[in-house]
Amino acid sequence: MPIQSSLPTGQIVFDPRGTVTASAVTLAPRVSTLEGARVGVLDNSKWNASKLLRQTIGLLEADAAPGAINRYAKDSFSRVAPAELLDRIAAENDVVITAIGD
Repeated sequence: MPIQSSLPTGQIVFDPRGTVTASAVTLAPRVSTLEGARVGVLDNSKWNASKLLRQTIGLLEADAAPGAINRYAKDSFSRVAPAELLDRIAAENDVVITAIGD
């Protein structure tokens, strides 16, 4: 939450830094190879993310021989992916690639 203070003139100034509360999260297990793996690709709907992901998929298909490439897209880059979409991605893939491209 931003910190608020008042100037002698009565104007209110907000410090946008605020505070961040976070807890430790265990990382997902890593796969030893992408060969034969089901690879999920989540596009956040920004143009440059899509370009980066297309190139990454091309390199991955040429070098790693994944079993499947499953593509997904968020409706809007400014919103979190719906829980149902994340659950579907987790169920249908061994690994996931995503990108943010501004």
